[in-house]
Amino acid sequence: MTSSTLDARWGARLWGALTVLCAVIFLDALDVSMVGVALPSIQADLGMTTSSLQWVVSGYVLGYGGLLLLGGRTADLLGRRRVFLAALVVFAVASLLGGLMSDGTLLVAARFLKGMSAAFTAPAALSIITTTFAEGPARNRALSIFTACGASGFSLGLVLSGLLTEVGWRWTFLMPVPVALIALVAGVRLLARDRERGEGGHDLPGALTVTGAMLLLVFAVVEAPKVSVVQTVASLAGSAVLLGLFVWIERRVRHPLVRLGILRSAPLVRANIGLVILFGSYVGFQFVAMQYFQNLLGWSALQTAVAFLPAGLLVALSSTRMGRLADRFGTGRLIVLGSVALLAGYAMFFRVDRHPSLLGMVIPGMVLLGIAFGLSFPSLNIQAVAGVPDSEQGLASGLLNTSGQVGGAVVLAIVTAVLTAGDGDGDPISRFRAAITVSAVFALVGLVVALTGLRSRRAPAAVAVESEERALEAA
Repeated sequence: MTSSTLDARWGARLWGALTVLCAVIFLDALDVSMVGVALPSIQADLGMTTSSLQWVVSGYVLGYGGLLLLGGRTADLLGRRRVFLAALVVFAVASLLGGLMSDGTLLVAARFLKGMSAAFTAPAALSIITTTFAEGPARNRALSIFTACGASGFSLGLVLSGLLTEVGWRWTFLMPVPVALIALVAGVRLLARDRERGEGGHDLPGALTVTGAMLLLVFAVVEAPKVSVVQTVASLAGSAVLLGLFVWIERRVRHPLVRLGILRSAPLVRANIGLVILFGSYVGFQFVAMQYFQNLLGWSALQTAVAFLPAGLLVALSSTRMGRLADRFGTGRLIVLGSVALLAGYAMFFRVDRHPSLLGMVIPGMVLLGIAFGLSFPSLNIQAVAGVPDSEQGLASGLLNTSGQVGGAVVLAIVTAVLTAGDGDGDPISRFRAAITVSAVFALVGLVVALTGLRSRRAPAAVAVESEERALEAA
């Protein structure tokens, strides 16, 4: 099917609806990263410590990741359009509140509320797309555009944050408000009304246990450097117990939050693990880079934003073409190439020192990270929802987004613990290198997982060839 045929078939209204959905996922992703460059300014203005500062990021990520499964299931049950628009209203209000806060704890609370609202908009938007466009080239193209906007929002958010922080860090929180309101008005007019809803009810016990498990896990990792080993182990054990209770509930409840059978899909599981690695390692790296560029090197917010510009531009320019590449080469190969680029990008920053080379370290490293996101992010989204029935598209998209957000919170917590180890004693360069190494190790694990996907694809092909040879011999 040609591009022109797709353009004609979609029509202006459908393009308008896709634009609304893309605008909102752009805002969701933007909000994860846009606060990054503003963190040193927030820290100085509100008097927050480095360990408490990371909760400005983690608060949003945990609210987002903790309720995504419930958000996806709610979209399936109550109607995707209805859930999308209602959550968008909350997102706009929470954005406004975040820009007005003058206390660190209240700011984290506003970020958590904003993340909760995004937990409903993101899976609703993705499931609207996957139930509107048929699986194959049309859906791949729509998803590549959609994920390009998400990846671009995350990458370009750093650049936009640098510009806004020069005026004042509060503008990084206030800027999304008018955009969200415009998207809300357009969504009311352009998004088709829900015709069908899923059957079943809400699994509130499941939602509470899985959210509690995630919160306790991240809290344990964040607080580990400041509390005893016994307290850390107790928190981790509590998280494991809650997670086990969640699985027990899902096996017995009539309408589970997560139908565990969906996890039998190996491509879906690999896609979720892949996004844990991709998003988690990069959120951790971004936090370290902000501290390194601004607090150690003394760069301005704008200079820091410009350093991230190559990655943002590459993602924005390349992601929309990933649908065609996925059709031609398959998502598995693209994910492997992206994983290699991700690991190589982090490796470039092993050489951090007090006089970094722009041409020898910063720019090449950012280019590699941009290539990694451009290749991997759309491919993981396509792989995660392929073959999933329409009735569970909200669940599949919720699982995928949950994996990314929880990965971001957990890896960020580990990176922060490494960066702040020793309460600032010793050589800060060594701590920066150690923190970047954490992201690199996760990227290496991601590469291994991606390679298993290629091997599993070859295995059925090899079996088919052997069967054909045996048939010929028998003949």
